[in-house]
Amino acid sequence: MTTTAAVSAGPVEYIKTVGLTTNQSGRGFINPYDCAFASDGRILVLSHCDTARASLVRVGMLNWDEDYLGEFSPGYGRSTGQWMLPVAIALDRQQNLYVTDEHQHRITVFDLAGNFLRQWGEPGTEPGQMRAPSGIAINDDDVVHVVEQGNNRVQQFTTDGESLGTWGQAGSAPGEFNMPWGIGLDTAANVYVADWRNDRIQKFTPSGEHLSTIGTSGSGPGQLSRPSGVCVDSDGYIYVSDWGNERVQLFNANGEFIQTLRGQATLSKWAQDFMSVNPDESNTRQMANLVPNLPPHYDTPYLVSSQTEPYFWGPVSVRLDADERLFVVESNRHRIQIYQRRQQ
Repeated sequence: MTTTAAVSAGPVEYIKTVGLTTNQSGRGFINPYDCAFASDGRILVLSHCDTARASLVRVGMLNWDEDYLGEFSPGYGRSTGQWMLPVAIALDRQQNLYVTDEHQHRITVFDLAGNFLRQWGEPGTEPGQMRAPSGIAINDDDVVHVVEQGNNRVQQFTTDGESLGTWGQAGSAPGEFNMPWGIGLDTAANVYVADWRNDRIQKFTPSGEHLSTIGTSGSGPGQLSRPSGVCVDSDGYIYVSDWGNERVQLFNANGEFIQTLRGQATLSKWAQDFMSVNPDESNTRQMANLVPNLPPHYDTPYLVSSQTEPYFWGPVSVRLDADERLFVVESNRHRIQIYQRRQQ
């Protein structure tokens, strides 16, 4: 199989890559799962971490110029404020950070200095209880929307953790879910849910009325395989992290397919700094074939991405910053690829 670097053919174009894998605290990410954008320009990145490096779970902070601005973590564990399997993050209007923890079935809230503020949640199916919360989004009225994988529903909360209601149940009919994962909001506060095991995106009114469905199972243009994240820009364009297909897809406001992004990463500023002081690593990289001709049995998106360095490998989340630049959080290569949509 011949593999070439994927170049965007459409309105979305590549800007740059940020990030670097690390096995210690400090500059770098460990299996990043999500990001958020503070009003002061800080970019917050949640490192989910693998089992071997669970003690490094944290939120790291940087700016657009890739200056590392520090990190915070309450630590890995079950105590108040600690995390076990953090999945997603979101900021409210007061710039407090909300973190979902799918293992402990709870939401934990911090200020941007890393101070613990509050938490809520316990396993169950009653209002206020949760099972495996994953995606989180907060609208302009500070209504907190949480996707629950285990309960196959969306639950809305106040910022203090009071349940405002739920919608959804297990199934494949409109309005039903099968292990939903990611969530996004548009400018009208409509809710978009990445219905992971149903291979689709569902759109709802702010009160949970089903409006439309995007995608069917498959690997063709506009088809989805285990979508994990969704976000919507001010013009209604819908971006989907098509996790099972190792790609991102763009749809217009009517749900019509526009473009596929496969990934075209370059070295981040942090990686360039590392290479400049580690010439042996730099020489090895220059000799490596980062876009190889693969044998025929490398015939799945996962196998191709695992061997093709510029491609997405584990694109778990998509987010838009205040300038509507698209951040694709790429867990398996510990980095974020950034794109923007050209104005037509």
